Amino acid sequence: MRWLIFLAAFVASTVFLVAEDTAPVRLADGFQLPVGNNGDGKGYYKARGMTPNGHLGEDWDGLGGGDTDLGDPVTAIAHGIVLFARDFHLGWGNVIILRHAYLEAGQVTFVDSLYGHLNEILVHEGDQVTRGQKIGTIGNNHGMYSAHLHFEMRRNLRIGMARSAFARDYTNYWNPSSFVAMHLKLDGGNRIASVPINTFVKYTGPADLESAIAEAGGAPPPPSSPLTPLSPTASSSSSSSQTKLKPHGLFKVDPFADMRGLRY
Repeated sequence: MRWLIFLAAFVASTVFLVAEDTAPVRLADGFQLPVGNNGDGKGYYKARGMTPNGHLGEDWDGLGGGDTDLGDPVTAIAHGIVLFARDFHLGWGNVIILRHAYLEAGQVTFVDSLYGHLNEILVHEGDQVTRGQKIGTIGNNHGMYSAHLHFEMRRNLRIGMARSAFARDYTNYWNPSSFVAMHLKLDGGNRIASVPINTFVKYTGPADLESAIAEAGGAPPPPSSPLTPLSPTASSSSSSSQTKLKPHGLFKVDPFADMRGLRY
């Protein structure tokens, strides 16, 4: 009987993408930092904060400095789905982007979290992840920087790796630490919601920037939406399943001065 329950839970967590380009994802029961025991940030410090029209995320570094934190765990800040997990090269290195669903004023709302300069990527695109799950390790972008984690949170679900197609301000980005501090505990963590995927604008690198901007159309962040009704989930899910994601454009290089050349 127990194996039947496990099988049912596994099937529930391996539902593949339907025509509407959505995926079932467990609602976040809260958010945490991507470093430190239990996501508390202890043992790390914010070496660089977020600045609109400048540095669009936070750089988290081990208290020992240098490469003392090389290989340290990077964890998912909340339940979600992996939309991007690749080596983007140049100023980025290994990057993971997760998409999360959470309740805000009774509505299902979405946010993307990005983890850059990783030494290892331990998840695959389409994987379901849970809060606190190890998804990668702190890296130094193949030796370009001293080891640290570049961490972003995006309100706009279309950005992906095409940051140059969007305004570099709070219309598209959250201040990561502030967002986490305001969403430590949330209702609805025992439910699932339909989450939009394959939303990134088409982007093939600097030569395609004008078309990416045209496709973005200066669009504001997608509005909060309940989409399909919430329903109980049979399990906290596992990372063994993958949702079929459509590659949207060729992910090449998005050159940004704030992503390279910085030494700690």
